[in-house]
Parts: sequence; structure tokens; C-alpha cells
Amino acid sequence: MRFQDRAVLVTGGASGIGRQVCLMAAKEGARVAVGDLDAARAEQVAAAIREQGGEAQAFRLDVADPASVNAFVEGAETALGRLDVLVNSAGVREIASVLDLPLEEWTRVLTINMTGTFLPSQAFARRLVAEGKHGQIVNLASTLGISAAPNRAAYTASKHGVVGLTKEMALELGEKGIRVNAVAPGVIRTPLTERYFQDPDMAATIRGLHATGSWGEPEDIARAILFLAEEANGFMTGAVLVVDGGWTTGKKM
Repeated sequence: MRFQDRAVLVTGGASGIGRQVCLMAAKEGARVAVGDLDAARAEQVAAAIREQGGEAQAFRLDVADPASVNAFVEGAETALGRLDVLVNSAGVREIASVLDLPLEEWTRVLTINMTGTFLPSQAFARRLVAEGKHGQIVNLASTLGISAAPNRAAYTASKHGVVGLTKEMALELGEKGIRVNAVAPGVIRTPLTERYFQDPDMAATIRGLHATGSWGEPEDIARAILFLAEEANGFMTGAVLVVDGGWTTGKKM
């Protein structure tokens, strides 16, 4: 198994893509640290892994709070015995025009999405460097980290920031044995986007905008994340892997 006895830490691990990363990593032999602001749901994911014979520990995690982040990384290392992979999956979005977007909402989205990627990455990398160990970081970007869409100013800015941060960390940390990559998902059916799919007309529109004629599922992105985290892909760093069913390839007219 690709992740046998390796420790995989996941932020935003209680739902959506993060949850799938936890479950799939565990099936590949990983020891999993499930970090999420919703501690009860994080424990549900960890319990599901343990019920299948895997090893998992849940942590309440606020990715915007340095003390909480440090406690998560240190606690995960203590519980799992090592640090190998960090997946930054925690994130939020807004729906508001540039003209109507409140400063508070702008700040909230950038803090969780961008600072909430930086702080766990920094804490994780510091521990690895101090211990002279190698590791992998995989960030969750978005197709809106390389393009734009209406009414997503904060989200688009934050995900562009995640792409830039991924490249910067890859550049700085590569010689220390830490690879940093990102996955840029397209439209994925998660709790964050579920309301789109409850409208049959909207669902049909989404299908039609993809070259594949379908939207993505969390499993599609989790597979890509774990691909980037594999030790076998040791020459990949600073990459942004677009997994979007052809969303950014072109639009059907």
C-alpha cells in the first residue's frame, strides 16, 4: 500500500474532499490525523477509519489560529508517531458581487483559505526541518486559482494566493526535502456546493459546461491529492494539478 504506516494530516477533514482524503489514505495504510473546526464530525471520520481497522485520531482545529495549528501538528505527531504528509483542505467561499462584498466577509474568506493554508504548512515544515525529515504538502487550490468567476472576489483572490504560496513554499523548501504541490478542482459535488445540484436546471447547466459532461465527486480530487503525496512522485514540486473535467479547457457554445 502506498501510504503504509505513514502519517497523513488533513485539515478540513470532517467533510467533503478532506473527508475522502482521510478515508482513502487510511485504506492505503496511512495513520490519519483528522483536523476540523467541527470536532464531533472529525471524530466521526476517525471512528469510521478505526472501525475498518485503520489508525486515526481526531483533533479540533482552527486553521486561522496559530496556537490551534501548532497543537494539531504536535498532537498528530505524538498520536501517530511521525509526520509525513499534510493536506490543506479546509476552506470556505462567499457569493457576493465586488460592489456588495462586506469587508468582514472578504477578511473571513482570505483568512481561512489563505492564512489557513500558510499556518499549518509553516508549522508542519518547521517540525520536519527541526527533525531533519522529509515530507509532502498538498494544498487545495481551485480552478478559480487560475481563472475567475462572477461573485467570487474573495474566494478567487484567496485561491490565487494558495497557488502562489504553493510555488513559493516549493521553491524555499525543496532543498530541505519537503515537496509542495496543489490540486485545482473544478465543480465538485460537496456539502459546500450541494445546493447547486438540488436545482435540476442548474445541474443540467453544470453538466453541459464540462467536456466530460459531468461534474466531479470528492473521490476524484482525493485520488489526485494522494497521487501528489506519493513518495514515488519525488520529482514533482510546485505543480498545480487541474482536475476539472475540462472546465478550463474551453466552453461549449
